[in-house]
Amino acid sequence: MNIAILLPCYNEGPAIYEVVRSFQKALPGATVYVYDNNSADNTIEEARRAGAIVRSETRQGKGHVIRRMFADIDADIYVMADGDGTYDAEAAPELVKKMTDENLDMVVGTRHSVEGHETYRKGHEFGNWLLTTTVRTIFGQGFQDMLSGYRVFSRRFVKSFPALSTGFQIETEITIHALSLTLPCAEVQTRYFERAEGTASKLSTYKDGILILSFIMLLFKEIRPFVFFTAIAALMALFSLGLGLPVIIEFFKTGLVPRLPTAVLSASIMMIGVLSFLCGIILDSLSRGRIEQKRLRYIATTNHKE
Repeated sequence: MNIAILLPCYNEGPAIYEVVRSFQKALPGATVYVYDNNSADNTIEEARRAGAIVRSETRQGKGHVIRRMFADIDADIYVMADGDGTYDAEAAPELVKKMTDENLDMVVGTRHSVEGHETYRKGHEFGNWLLTTTVRTIFGQGFQDMLSGYRVFSRRFVKSFPALSTGFQIETEITIHALSLTLPCAEVQTRYFERAEGTASKLSTYKDGILILSFIMLLFKEIRPFVFFTAIAALMALFSLGLGLPVIIEFFKTGLVPRLPTAVLSASIMMIGVLSFLCGIILDSLSRGRIEQKRLRYIATTNHKE
């Protein structure tokens, strides 16, 4: 089978040579593609020196790079990793074997630090846990390491995945896409190393964390609109009852409505809740239609290139 190794890169000059060589050694015969995202260092030169096929994506952002990779490259199996030297290339054959033996569409390399907590920047480990738990709570299932950039995909997954995100939300989008279509996936624990000396993380702990959380909420609304809007309706109903119940009790006691503005406000909020509930019912039908279309596209895609 034709295996493509995908390495999105931005200023990874000090690490990319060894990363390319390590994947070539782990998967002999595989083609290594390095997609450069406007690097200002020698990433392109070092990747070419290592024997990789180098291409460029000028739109800044990891999501743009991966979308271009998935569109351009045709293979039977895709191995995706970062170019910073943090992922264990020696685990690639195990991940590929897991996918082929069990006929899966995605295998996630769950990161296991071999050098203690220093492997993660401050706040990253907690942020990863928080975002992973949020996805698991919303969608009822998930992965141990949702934000891992080390993954193996089938051709069917890659060619039917409608990549829309532009930045570091891409791993979240990939994960939720797999969960929404209940695609066969698995996880394999892999070693996670410190970044190569001279490289720096491009992920902003707080800014990108907020963007990823916002993206999860957006996909929650798009994929499970009934639950999303019903939750809003329930909050509106509780707020309305909190305001209106004392007015109702006073009315039954005295036959008067002394706080008319409060009564009007309470009724208005309840109407908003009802409208939210009705929106959830309508949008749920549309969401089911979109998921069916994605599923049909997935089924129509072959797992081996012609």
